[in-house]
Amino acid sequence: MAKSRKVIITCAITGSIHTPSMSPHLPVTPQQIADNAIAAAEAGAAVVHLHARNPENGKPDQSPEAFAPFLKVIKQRSNVVINITTGGAPTMTVEERVKPAATFKPEIASLNMGTMNFGLYPMIPRYQGKFKYDWEEPYLAASKAGMFKNTFADIEYILTTCAENNTRFEIECYDIGHLYTLKHFLDRGVVKPPLFVQSVFGILGGIGPHAEDIMHMKRTADRLLGDNYHWSVLGAGANQMRVAATAAAMGGNVRVGMEDSLWAGPGQLAESNAQQVTKVRQILEGLGLEIASADEAREILSLKGGDKVDF
Repeated sequence: MAKSRKVIITCAITGSIHTPSMSPHLPVTPQQIADNAIAAAEAGAAVVHLHARNPENGKPDQSPEAFAPFLKVIKQRSNVVINITTGGAPTMTVEERVKPAATFKPEIASLNMGTMNFGLYPMIPRYQGKFKYDWEEPYLAASKAGMFKNTFADIEYILTTCAENNTRFEIECYDIGHLYTLKHFLDRGVVKPPLFVQSVFGILGGIGPHAEDIMHMKRTADRLLGDNYHWSVLGAGANQMRVAATAAAMGGNVRVGMEDSLWAGPGQLAESNAQQVTKVRQILEGLGLEIASADEAREILSLKGGDKVDF
């Protein structure tokens, strides 16, 4: 029982939300992604959540060829649990988005539990005139009229495509309705417990980062999912550490990383993902909580093991 109370820290290394002009520290190349992931693990992250980018211009790249170089390096140099995104970027088809997870058969893949507005465009005024690459501003602007698409058919496609690989999912719920969608797939047996539910707070288009929102998400998940899930949270931008601290005090696990926030404090850019892991670890240990190792996270989440992946 004691092991299940240890807190799993996930670190999301680069994502597809932020663009290279926003921070010189955002990992873009395979080596930068690998080095950041390994350092985050050394700082205390049990899980690293991974996206890939074009090393020339930092644009999100969901081809298996973009993932291969850093997956192998991380696995060789660290025991950390590797989590591959199926979210990719809003500009990609579901077939593109699932391909790395289907190809490499990781222990965990992420899965967004619904179609949603995903507003990145408010970031444009902060960086206007400072964008280095011609894709960045249009990419952010497209989020005003566009959306992140994950229909019931898309979710089922991702779940069934990865079903025989024994890959488990970091199930990302950006709103209360996403928990009901998850319950639907659980009731149908399309997804199997124990579930790893990542509640996302503070994305424009999803639930907000207020303490009442965090409690509402937890209460609803408890009512719908009972003992079938492990809860984790992430707060976007300036909400990152506040949300982590609130949820950790309520028994949750936490996610940090430069996918979710580029900052280490007010006006201070994070110089690495490990810096954020160190900071959240200090918060957790200050609350009297213990940190789960990678192998303890494997046991808590019933993962298949790092020796059963295809990279």
